[in-house]
Amino acid sequence: MSSIFSKDEWIQVWSYRGTFGLGLLNTVETAIVGVLLSMILGIILGLMAVSGKKYLKIISRVYVELIQNTPLLLQVCFLYYALAFAGKSMGILATGMVALGIYHGAYMAEVIRSGIEAIPKGQFESAHAQGFGYIGMMYYIILPQSVKIILPPMVNQVVNLIKNTSCLYIIGGADLISLTYSFVTGATTGGAYAPAYLVSGLLFFIICYPLSKVASIWEISLKRREQRINFVASNNNFSESQ
Repeated sequence: MSSIFSKDEWIQVWSYRGTFGLGLLNTVETAIVGVLLSMILGIILGLMAVSGKKYLKIISRVYVELIQNTPLLLQVCFLYYALAFAGKSMGILATGMVALGIYHGAYMAEVIRSGIEAIPKGQFESAHAQGFGYIGMMYYIILPQSVKIILPPMVNQVVNLIKNTSCLYIIGGADLISLTYSFVTGATTGGAYAPAYLVSGLLFFIICYPLSKVASIWEISLKRREQRINFVASNNNFSESQ
């Protein structure tokens, strides 16, 4: 029976540290591509949701509701096996990248939509009054203001995406969780369950915790800054009324 205090098992895990390093590398690569794809989809769908055109809003809403209300595991399996049966397999890691991008793209879209909708309507009206088109208004006026609202929850989505790379295990991926499982069940490396999964968990923690902390600090900082701005504005209004 595996024990976290077994010296031999820790030595065995250390001997195969390259396996865990490879799994970590594959996880990071999968996450990076997945994040880029999810951000592209999120920006496109988020802008569609606030475009004012009904058919674009419907397309965005249908995508978001469909993706958010079906499990990621189901989407990974569907994408992998549907392509495999069609004779167009992308490979496990590529499938994972696309599946994660599609899944988290729906959440990124909601983050961007809510960030844009949090901007006061007066900003939109002022932009129209000054002759800005939709793209110019978004690029020069709305998006720069919404960045401070969007970034903290966006970082949280990045953290969730990194953790969700573990779903590749279901299709026999080469991510950190998959290679850890292969290690603990291997004919020559079997056993060492507790140390192996502890090491795997620590590697995820090393990646995810700093990002979570950055998002938390960022959000607190933005709230304090907004409070200071509101305080100064209220004092100026009071002084002008005197």
